Amino acid sequence: MTAHPTGARLEIFETLDSTSLEAKRRAEAGARGPLWIAALHQTAGYGRRGSPWLQSNGDVAATFLFQPATTGEKLPELSFVAALAVFDAIKRFAPAAPLSLKWPNDILAGGKKIAGLLLELAGALTSPVVMLGVGVNVVSAPQGLDYPAARLLDFTPAPPLPREFVETLDEAFKAHADVWERAGFAAIRADWLARAAHLGEKIRVQLPAETLEGVFLDLDLSGALILECDGNRRTIAAGAVLPANGAEKRR
Repeated sequence: MTAHPTGARLEIFETLDSTSLEAKRRAEAGARGPLWIAALHQTAGYGRRGSPWLQSNGDVAATFLFQPATTGEKLPELSFVAALAVFDAIKRFAPAAPLSLKWPNDILAGGKKIAGLLLELAGALTSPVVMLGVGVNVVSAPQGLDYPAARLLDFTPAPPLPREFVETLDEAFKAHADVWERAGFAAIRADWLARAAHLGEKIRVQLPAETLEGVFLDLDLSGALILECDGNRRTIAAGAVLPANGAEKRR
């Protein structure tokens, strides 16, 4: 199989339970990648917090299995690296699409969710294996979810096949990972903020025990969200930014 810019191979399956579950099985068996695992159909695809990820034939479902050059507390920075890469890959096929990045790991098109990411780890933090799941709505825009969905088909008359998208994504990921390794998270953070949705605007953030409302001010140096709530600043390491319409169903 041909190696891609990251050095990864790409394996595409007609059907899997989940590309991320397959990556976990590979990691448990000793695989360290780099390897892209993609599926044209998933029977048990999932996103953040284990919520179902809906996929139609033609949508992208892929997981990148690799061993990063960093460990420990810097690993979450890879979510921001990956978000920039997915943003760029979508732009490659739909240059006019009005894209933005929603904290912590979604891509929006016209204010609607077009792609999501899931970063999972296997092994010890001193020598971790990363499983980076990527889902992109290419031909379908699922309804009834917590965040309205968009699809790539609405922004280009010739959307890419999953293989073509993953190959483009690999190239974009390599470019941003090189910046991250050379210049550190500060450069990635600046690029992410330049594409951020709702920066400087009032947003709502769902936490495990409460929902906060405030102005999205910034990201701190770890990637945590800085929210101004009634004159007080809150730093949020994990949460879900809710849609403006007030729906609070999980995804």
